[in-house]
Amino acid sequence: MGKLKNAMRTHFVQEFTPGQEEPGTEWLELATGISTIGDDTQEETEETAYYSGDGTPETEIISVAGAYTPEGHFFSDDPAQALIAGKKYKVGEGRKVWHKVVSSDGTKQWIGRATISSIVAGAGDASAYETFSCNIRFDQIPKETDVVPAG
Repeated sequence: MGKLKNAMRTHFVQEFTPGQEEPGTEWLELATGISTIGDDTQEETEETAYYSGDGTPETEIISVAGAYTPEGHFFSDDPAQALIAGKKYKVGEGRKVWHKVVSSDGTKQWIGRATISSIVAGAGDASAYETFSCNIRFDQIPKETDVVPAG
C-alpha cells in the first residue's frame, strides 16, 4: 500500500455522560473547517542501567497520553465543533467526550474517553475568519479494534 493522505484518517467525538462505561453509536465527525490535526501525544520515560548489561541506560516507556490538536476555521453550526465549543466554560466531567480515531487505511480504530482543553472557538484578526482549535487527550490508552466493513 502506498502513501495515504492525512484527510483519510478520521476523528469523531460524542458527548460523555458521567457513569457511562461505553460510547453510544452516534458519532460526530470532526472535519468541517479543520485544516490540520497535530499529534500531541506525550510519553513519560524512565531510564535504568543494569549490571547484566554494559551500564548503558535502557529507556522504558512508562506512560502514554495520546492527544490530538485539531485546528482550522470555526463553523458554529457544525455539530462536532459546537459540542466542543459548548465545553469552553465547563470544568471537570463537563470537559469529557468520547473520542474515536480511524486509521487512514480504514482498518483500525481507537476509542476512549478523552478530555478537551485549550478550546478556541472564534478568535483572530478582525479581517480574518474565526479560528477553531483544541486539544483532545485520551484519559487512558484507547481501546484498539479492527474496523468491521459495513455490509
